[in-house]
Amino acid sequence: MRNEKLHVAVLMGGWSAERPVSLMSGNGVADALESLGHKVTRIDMDRDVAARIAEAKPDVVFNALHGTPGEDGSVQGMMDLMGVKYTHSGMVTSVIAIDKELTKQTLVPHGIRMPEGQIVESEGLYVADPMARPYVLKPVNEGSSVGVAIVTNEGNTGNPIARDAKGPWQEFDRLLAEPFIPGRELTAAVIGDEALAVTELRPKSGFYDFDAKYTDGMTEHVCPAQIPDDVRDAALEMALKAHQLLGCKGTSRSDFRWDDERGVEGLYLLEVNTQPGMTPLSLVPEQAKYKGMSYAELVQKIVDLAL
Repeated sequence: MRNEKLHVAVLMGGWSAERPVSLMSGNGVADALESLGHKVTRIDMDRDVAARIAEAKPDVVFNALHGTPGEDGSVQGMMDLMGVKYTHSGMVTSVIAIDKELTKQTLVPHGIRMPEGQIVESEGLYVADPMARPYVLKPVNEGSSVGVAIVTNEGNTGNPIARDAKGPWQEFDRLLAEPFIPGRELTAAVIGDEALAVTELRPKSGFYDFDAKYTDGMTEHVCPAQIPDDVRDAALEMALKAHQLLGCKGTSRSDFRWDDERGVEGLYLLEVNTQPGMTPLSLVPEQAKYKGMSYAELVQKIVDLAL
């Protein structure tokens, strides 16, 4: 761990659906950096972000943005042009990883099991289902389970889906449709070249959506997950391999569904998050703590990896 004191600009906020989460992440990171003796400039991203970074002249930018444009390669490309060092993944990795279809095209040929899906036009959902129910619909490039819907025979969407039924088809022109995988929700974080642990997420009701992720008490985190050793090892191996194949830097988090009636063959990678949350409820700090690393040490490690 480096000892020198740095000037770190913490980039947070922005205008995505995940703004409130990013502000929580960013302020937590900034507080930790200040506790370690670093100089911190907090930047709530607006359209003048390049000028504000240039004015601050930091040694490194801690990118605590979530969603578009902070996680999709836009901000990364801007900082590359400016010659600014920054945490987490670079532009190309960010472009691929936020797009669930591009992620599949990158990972599946290398033996990583992901659900078979197809891109559908939302307009077509009002005519017929794209596949047998139950199935999942999600935006192609949003994070934090924003806009995810599970379409079942018992649901209140109608069959086919009614235009006035609430769901992502009202917000997005195109969606990714995937078969619903029964079973359990797992996640594994990677820092540098190490996969940390596997956590099982048990929402108190419904599924692990945006509210379940960020509302205290709505989801039980079991860390380490109480799962067979071969499933744990497979999840850690897939998370690290995905991190490496995508070219992730710093930290990433891979989310899985595990059909526990099928053993290790029932483990599917859903997506890779290149800028996982750093809030009090977030999974990467929780897994780091399990491995003996404090929140401040985790933040320092991410900064060190950027340098």
